[in-house]
Formats: sequence, structure tokens, C-alpha cells
Amino acid sequence: MPTYEYECKKCSHKFEQFQRMSDPPLKRCPKCKGAVRRLMGTGAGIIFKGSGFYQTDYRSENYKKGAKADSAPSSAPAPAAAESKPAKKAD
Repeated sequence: MPTYEYECKKCSHKFEQFQRMSDPPLKRCPKCKGAVRRLMGTGAGIIFKGSGFYQTDYRSENYKKGAKADSAPSSAPAPAAAESKPAKKAD
């Protein structure tokens, strides 16, 4: 059950009410019995528990195999660095 926040139009008293979603909104302030309006809430926070919340958790088996092959050290020799020649001076 959600908690709704209300504000009295008469005395500006703000309060929260724990009620069912199917319950009608409150109409009267508990403090002064004036008319109230329900405020827009921020909603409930999301809690991530367990696996399944990361991009890599839903990858296909082919992708996982390719990624594993890419990350494995290769036996091929590394390319040799090209030698650089000094630049010619302008006369």
C-alpha cells in the first residue's frame, strides 16, 4: 500500500496517509478540517537485488564466446614498431 502526501488548502498543513490505491482521496485536514489536495509523490525507490541487472547478464551465448576469445591472450607476435626517419629541414 502506498503512502500519499496531502496538503491542507486552508492551514497549509502537510501530512502523509498510508492507504490503498483503490481508496478515495482524503477530503478533510485532520488538523483544521479544511479541504485538502493530494500532492504528486516521488514514488517508491527501486531496489536491485540478485543478478540480471547488468548489460552482460542478458548477452547471447555467441556473444559471450566471442568476448571470451577476444580477451584470451593470443599466441601471435605483436607487430613491430615502424622506424621513423628524421624530418628534412627546410632551407
